[in-house]
Amino acid sequence: MSTPHAPAILLVDDDPDFLDMTRHVLEAAGYRVASACDAAAAFEAIGREAPSLIVTDLMMKAMDSGFSLARQVKADPRLRGVPVIIATAIASRLGIDFTPRSADDLAAMNADAFLEKPVLPADLLAAVKRLLDTVPRREAP
Repeated sequence: MSTPHAPAILLVDDDPDFLDMTRHVLEAAGYRVASACDAAAAFEAIGREAPSLIVTDLMMKAMDSGFSLARQVKADPRLRGVPVIIATAIASRLGIDFTPRSADDLAAMNADAFLEKPVLPADLLAAVKRLLDTVPRREAP
């Protein structure tokens, strides 16, 4: 069960099953969760509340939707410090391998972590915890 002071996580994916399952895993771990089906909806959600962390799919309306979202987040001075996790099944679906091989590859993606779908709950929670532990806490207004 989350509390009002729990970190807010924004899920961005066009797969409602992934959103539901991931929301359940994160809320059970005590996080607050918002979701969006594409980058435009994600920025609307960000306008309502800046998230502590973003988990985004790579391929949504366009093949590079997740890359574009991550790039825009990291370019925005207000959001630059928000960790971004890319979670994708593009390799298994299309045979295209975007798996980063180094920290430089990950940085080029404007991402802080990369997870291959299907994402194991333990792997997701470990990545979220690791990234949130490295980000300075923002003070509530």
